[in-house]
Amino acid sequence: MAVEIHPTAIVAKGAELDDGVSIGPYSLIGEHVRIGARTQVLAHVVIENRTRIGADCSVRNFTNLGGPPHHTGYRGEPTELVIGDRNKIWEHVTMHIGAPGGDGVTRVGNDGMFMATSHVGHDCVVGDNVILAHSATLGGHVHVGDFVMVSGLAAVHQYCRVGRYAFIGGLAAVTKDVIPYGMVWGNHAHLEGLNLVGLKRREFGRETISELRSAYRLMFAEEGTFQERVDDTEVAFGKSAPVMEIIDFIRADASRPLCLPEREV
Repeated sequence: MAVEIHPTAIVAKGAELDDGVSIGPYSLIGEHVRIGARTQVLAHVVIENRTRIGADCSVRNFTNLGGPPHHTGYRGEPTELVIGDRNKIWEHVTMHIGAPGGDGVTRVGNDGMFMATSHVGHDCVVGDNVILAHSATLGGHVHVGDFVMVSGLAAVHQYCRVGRYAFIGGLAAVTKDVIPYGMVWGNHAHLEGLNLVGLKRREFGRETISELRSAYRLMFAEEGTFQERVDDTEVAFGKSAPVMEIIDFIRADASRPLCLPEREV
């Protein structure tokens, strides 16, 4: 399949475009950019610096991919943005390359949807099948697991972790880590329960959902200390892989604050 480049587009000499790539009117592709097979770049798109985009993606109008990080220490270092396959990137989306000091790479997985004006900050790690709704924002160094939904106008503070299958409600300000399968709302966001709608849509079985609900009630009950309740939950539900995923997530970084329920569960 031939590469199609509109006459008004500017593609730098060093850019690598695989078979079937199309570049729309007035788009600008930098010399260190690599674009995978059959990816479509529409009009007025800027893809710059060391940005790699996988196959079968669509990048819509006025998006900027690979812009420099909003980081005061950045001095033009050769950091990267790596985007996987089959992502739908809508109008005015921004995704930045990494900043110096870490591994310098912003990573986005496969099969995601990034709606208009959403933002992925420097050094984020975004999993597969993630949805960022309109104007959803990830600060620098945020880690987002697979199948996470971030609703419109929600913002996740830098360095926060969001576990797999979590749901972040619209307008939420997330300043603490969100457990896998959890659902958070509010400013600042608090844990509202489990993402039951998302779990059913992803075809989790009734038994698994029932185990998660029982484990949630035990873990976030009022009796005892939180650490005691986590230990008790492991004893009661240690054979459940989703429950242990939550427990492992909590234990993985004890220094991070955790979104907790605002009221009794």
